Amino acid sequence: MATATKQVNFIWEGTDRRGKRVKGKSMASSEASLRSTLRRQGLVPIKVRKETTLFSSQGKVTPADIAIFSRQLATMLTAGIPLVQAFEIVGAGHDVPAVRKLILNIKVDVEGGTTLADALARHPLYFDDLFVNLVRAGEQAGALESLLDKIATYKEKTEALKKKIKKALTYPTAVLAVALVVTLILLIFVIPQFEDLFKGFGADLPAFTQMVINLSEFVQAKGWFMAMVGGGGMYAFLEWKKRSRKLRHVIDKISLKLPIIGTILNKAAIARYARTLSTMFNAGVPLVEALESVAGATGNIVYETAVLQIREEVATGQRLAASMDAVNLFPNMVIQMIAVGEESGALDDMASKVADFYEEEVDNAVDSMSSLLEPMIMAILGVLVGGLVIAMYLPIFKMGAVI
Repeated sequence: MATATKQVNFIWEGTDRRGKRVKGKSMASSEASLRSTLRRQGLVPIKVRKETTLFSSQGKVTPADIAIFSRQLATMLTAGIPLVQAFEIVGAGHDVPAVRKLILNIKVDVEGGTTLADALARHPLYFDDLFVNLVRAGEQAGALESLLDKIATYKEKTEALKKKIKKALTYPTAVLAVALVVTLILLIFVIPQFEDLFKGFGADLPAFTQMVINLSEFVQAKGWFMAMVGGGGMYAFLEWKKRSRKLRHVIDKISLKLPIIGTILNKAAIARYARTLSTMFNAGVPLVEALESVAGATGNIVYETAVLQIREEVATGQRLAASMDAVNLFPNMVIQMIAVGEESGALDDMASKVADFYEEEVDNAVDSMSSLLEPMIMAILGVLVGGLVIAMYLPIFKMGAVI
């Protein structure tokens, strides 16, 4: 088996066919290889040197980067720019070294005669089966520009939906984390000062105050141990979750039934299902094959299992709408619209309308949840912090009443 040649970042300057000075960044196995590549592109290299970056990291490739890359590549190809040159332009324009390296590595594979789909498939961490299958369908149909445009739209909408879900989950988590930190600071640093003051009273403390002081002493004595146990338990849980599909199924099932959050997660899963189905079917991918990719794109194992069950029934000749109805997960409105799409031969269009509707529903639900949670979170903060303050001042109030 051949060993892959290591690619290195180079910064180069040169002139084009009109004598205009140009410069850029590229990846190549050697300086000689890069000079040869530039000449094939009609450029005359003048200076070529390895890129050196001090105290900088390669960064990482995020799904948002892939969405942007998809749109840039689709735009380049639609403008008539050759594929290899489009990769060169898009890759050189990225500030994140990891993204630039990924794009230029794909460019090298394509230059060597590999199809774009196969070149993308060599990077499964960034390009899933759905992405690769759509690109392959576009190459085979001679409509790569059109398919890349659909992929770019799909990725953009998917990332927008993810941001909405993160917004729904991050805000209350962040505020409660701040409340926990403030509470710990009070228990560890502030309450002990009051405890020293109370020792000079020579009287019994109120039960609530004594309880808070006992909690403070416990946190000071066992806090680090509890933090280590909690951190270790959380790490073990997350590792178990990665490895256990049954545990993920239980967690996803419970999460779908949670008040407020569950509604958002259900709508988001339906939006992903409909958006992916619309994109795949519109690209000419057969329904049974499309449903396999749709299952993995729902983002929830409960829905993934249900879609795979739907796929099995559709493969035996069952209609899609009837199969969706049988799994008891999809609202009647969604099933009816899919049924209309099947009858009229416009399944992709109807699925797209379902996706648009539920993406807007998720957006509205997130905004409503934020408005609802703000007073609840303020109340929790008030109870935690205010309770500790009251506990510390109760003995002073008691002493004042006696005087």
